[in-house]
Amino acid sequence: MKKYSLLFFICLLNFYSASIAQPFASWTKTELKLTNGVVERIIKLPAEKGEFITTLYKPVAGEFWYFEKSNSDFQFEINGKIYSGKGNWFFKNINKYTDAKTGDGASVTLISADKKIELSLQFLLYPGLPVIRKNLVIKNITTQTIKLESVDVEKFEVVEYWPTTYSWIFHDYGRRKSIGSYDGNMQDALINIYDNDWQQGIVIGNEAAGVIKHTSVYWQEQTISAGLTHKNSRFPFRKYIKPGEIFTTPQVFTAVYNGCKNPDEIINTAIPDFIRKHMGIRLETLSQKPTFVYNTWVPFGTNINEKLVMELAKAAAAAGMKEFIIDDGWQKDYGDWEIDSAKFPNGLKPVFDYIKSLGMKPGLWVSVGSATPKSKVFKEHPEWFVKGANGNFSNLHQPETSFDARSACFSTGWKEYIKKILLRLSLDYGLEYLKLDFAVVTSPYRFDNKVSGCYAANHPLHKDHHESFYVNYERVWQLFDELHAAKPNLFIDCTFETMGGLQLIDYAMLKHAEGNWLSNFLGPEAKVDLRIRNMAWWRSPAMPATALVIGNPEMQDTAWDLHIKSLAGALPIMLGDPRKLSDNDLKKYRHFANWLQQMENSYSIMSYRQDLTGYGEPKEGMWDGFQRINTETKAGGIVGIFRHGAAATKQLVTVNYLLPDKVYHVKKIDGTILITQSGTDLKTKGFEVVINKLYDGELFEISRE
Repeated sequence: MKKYSLLFFICLLNFYSASIAQPFASWTKTELKLTNGVVERIIKLPAEKGEFITTLYKPVAGEFWYFEKSNSDFQFEINGKIYSGKGNWFFKNINKYTDAKTGDGASVTLISADKKIELSLQFLLYPGLPVIRKNLVIKNITTQTIKLESVDVEKFEVVEYWPTTYSWIFHDYGRRKSIGSYDGNMQDALINIYDNDWQQGIVIGNEAAGVIKHTSVYWQEQTISAGLTHKNSRFPFRKYIKPGEIFTTPQVFTAVYNGCKNPDEIINTAIPDFIRKHMGIRLETLSQKPTFVYNTWVPFGTNINEKLVMELAKAAAAAGMKEFIIDDGWQKDYGDWEIDSAKFPNGLKPVFDYIKSLGMKPGLWVSVGSATPKSKVFKEHPEWFVKGANGNFSNLHQPETSFDARSACFSTGWKEYIKKILLRLSLDYGLEYLKLDFAVVTSPYRFDNKVSGCYAANHPLHKDHHESFYVNYERVWQLFDELHAAKPNLFIDCTFETMGGLQLIDYAMLKHAEGNWLSNFLGPEAKVDLRIRNMAWWRSPAMPATALVIGNPEMQDTAWDLHIKSLAGALPIMLGDPRKLSDNDLKKYRHFANWLQQMENSYSIMSYRQDLTGYGEPKEGMWDGFQRINTETKAGGIVGIFRHGAAATKQLVTVNYLLPDKVYHVKKIDGTILITQSGTDLKTKGFEVVINKLYDGELFEISRE
């Protein structure tokens, strides 16, 4: 135990040892040094002409053996020609570089030997964290348009044999383990590479959007690289850059670590701290985060009307819901977004006024990039819509036989058109939540990669099909930013369908939208609860838990209290028919809702989530759990623990990231103190939980005395 505790302490010390005073970058004519006292990286500069290569990258304390002494640093193709740090570059200048989130570093500008490209490499470090963030700025200094492809923002050469043979590659949000060569996909916003013998590793965070992010480990060569998809990918990145224009790549962040016995430690500590405090995600700008949301989609679908919605709103408010979202079915048609007067004869304003009078925040569903063939907007502006490979109008979302619609291309006037509609809806009705849905680039329900993007040759902002992927994502992000400029506290729920992949969420989205409707889970109640907890575990802590909008548990289900307990590890959202609840059930609901709000008010739990030590992926026949401890104040938080068909009726629970010498109370939801222990004892001794039902769970408050 003493040896393990020492290793754990060294691991945390490496992550959080006091950083040296800024600036975090210094340089000479031949060398750039990046260090914040936690991590250091040395880059060889071309004194006048030569290579730009990383020669050292490691934690400041201890050894690190992964990388060669000569690393390519970056690579991309221009008109089919490869450019990398190991090519010839003329040095132009180097300057201090900062961001608005306490990032500090340097920007180095180079000129390619053929004098066609001006390249700036921008590096940022952050206080007390092992993270280095990087992007490229590529300027066309020729007189002709150039074609950029196959961009690796980071590229490292790995030493022979040991790491390539013995490393575990934790991909798919750092949760699924692989060995050997690995070529990443859209789900790899974060990869954690770890050598168990060395107890060293590197985290790769890719901030590119959706289906055009690419990270590879030992794939076709002995390197680790991250950036944008290559030209031979299913969804290739491409960008045409006109003479004199620049292109700024998405950022990639890396974090090297050593002395760590548990590779999950860094994605429970340093990485969430970086994301929360420095990445610039939208969630952290909200003055108040949602804690209990109701949505009309299940079981009503599009069969909603004024009378039904008002009845549901009254019951939802009685249950303690804080947000009320009207889903699909309020509109006449997709595209025009006019209110269906047969369903809502008085319009939506009195409905939303009623929702607000009940103390709830109103929200609305809109398909952000779809119109039916009979809509006025499609008839008047066919030039705004996606063309398929055959030259015909295309439905990216689903085959026309199941959903007769046309997909809009955001490289056209559609973006301004839909912005006006969304602003009108938001401002006229005081909306505080927008659920924006359906495919805009690719679809989770389309398996032929040719049915993607836009093939139109006359759309103003993309030249061809491949360029449409990047441009359309960027235009969606611009739309979200402009909506936020008009309504700063607007919660945008950008669904996985809009992102373009099953349960797809990533850092690009999080910088422009607050949440992501990740699923439509249906079925037996215990199965739904397992899938909720499994999805929350799968995506977090790589992704902020409150961004995870996991549907579709129903309020009137027999075991509805287990739904709430399971959802407390993500963003609690309920569907169903609250009118069916008894007065006693409504009272219990309000108690849960008020407790969750109290936990948020006391500990800001919606900004945190960590793995519960000793509990892994939620599975049938097992116990699972989570903790949401405020690691900034260490004042406390909540713990959820669940028995899902396990034979054992009791389990020991320990809690991490508390102050060792402070005293904490473990309380049940009703306020009863279960046990009082020091932070050290809660971490090492813990407390026992007994759950007699085969499928059930408990929530506890952890409160500093």
